Amino acid sequence: MYTIIDIETTGNGIKGNKITEISIFKFDGYEVIDEYTSLVNPECEIPYFITGLTGIDNNMVRNAPTWEEIASNVLEMTQDTIFVAHSVNFDYNIIKHEFQNIGISFSRKKLCTVRLSRKLIPGLNSYSLGKLCTSLNIPLTDRHRAKGDAQATVLLFQKLLRTNGAEKVFKSFLNARSQEATLPPSLPKEIFEKLPNSPGVYYFKDKKGTIIYVGKAIDIKKRVLGHFYDKATKEILMCKATHDIDFELSGSELIALLMESAAIKHHFPLYNQSQKRTPQEYAIFSYEDRNGVLHLAYNKLKLTPRPLSTFNTITECRLFMEELCKAYGLCPKFCHLQGNISSCSHYSITSCSGICRGTESPTDYNSKVKTAIDELEAKNQNIVIKEKGRYKKEEGFILVINNQYKGYGFIPKNEQVNNVGDLENFLELQKENMDTKRILSWYLRKYPNKAIHLSPISIQ
Repeated sequence: MYTIIDIETTGNGIKGNKITEISIFKFDGYEVIDEYTSLVNPECEIPYFITGLTGIDNNMVRNAPTWEEIASNVLEMTQDTIFVAHSVNFDYNIIKHEFQNIGISFSRKKLCTVRLSRKLIPGLNSYSLGKLCTSLNIPLTDRHRAKGDAQATVLLFQKLLRTNGAEKVFKSFLNARSQEATLPPSLPKEIFEKLPNSPGVYYFKDKKGTIIYVGKAIDIKKRVLGHFYDKATKEILMCKATHDIDFELSGSELIALLMESAAIKHHFPLYNQSQKRTPQEYAIFSYEDRNGVLHLAYNKLKLTPRPLSTFNTITECRLFMEELCKAYGLCPKFCHLQGNISSCSHYSITSCSGICRGTESPTDYNSKVKTAIDELEAKNQNIVIKEKGRYKKEEGFILVINNQYKGYGFIPKNEQVNNVGDLENFLELQKENMDTKRILSWYLRKYPNKAIHLSPISIQ
């Protein structure tokens, strides 16, 4: 026995979504043997855009029964039946949550007419209820009202039951281990089955192939399944929009984190909230002017040639430059802390020996600047972090040169590596940013022995 159900709601997510109308048709596989339809007082305001879609406004439901008042009817109608709906997880979870709010547990076997249609009637451009009814010549009246949509779903379900191969498909969908009721309505099961139980990144894509979410996992398949079980509103909407899932193996969690960060910044997916910002970073560099005086200066990182040190904010950068001036007797003017002046007059830096006033020679001043640069460069780390490869015959690695993340790569285990330069052919160059710094800093604090220190080297 089946109960084919449709609801209209206030449209405020799952936990805040209240039912405004419900229609239930009890169906024995051949004919409708009972029906229940009712408006429902959601005990909250109905948004204007929902009224525009359904035609249900606050006045229509003001004197309608509340969910608590009709709960016994819904329980009785659905008792010992299979819960059927178009995109079943949406309707089922809303109804289940309404029951939870009044202290009643609700559990029924489920069937989704979207997933059944995709399996039994493959090749259609769209599996929305409206498009399916048009394709299959199913009459659909009172669209976006519970009874009209439920009646159309009954006719669709009846066709599906009598489609060639239906018995086997229905049996597999109702198998508790099949996961068919868990998967998003528009995601073919074959796509999910191809996901590996390995570390990497995964990409949720919509019907146009646009990436709408990027995630990382130690076990891709297990993590993706977790999204399908998650009842948060964002997760439900994201899964409902998912038509395909792609993935890339990483071999390790660290490389997966770095791959995820780069992918989010590149694709800017709709359902990713963190790591979308690419904040402005700053760096210190040196140059020699036409009078032969060495300057220390700072600029935006992307405009900085050969950065000596990088910073998250311009304030951090200027404060660090002030400390350099004090520690090495440098001039605020020639460190670009003061501009449009003939000689320095910084309120807190009084250690300048007169390069800006002509009382110190460029040779003596440049010697102090070079000492500061040498000590800055000495603090820079050149490291390789070795990680597991994607496959048994390779290794993964992350390269950091002069404290800057250069990228990651994968190299065959039988490849001879004599120096870091040999890694260049296998390196996937990446951009450093605040998120990659945070990821690598966290990892090296947790696993300090994973860093292999190298002699100075330059990689373009």
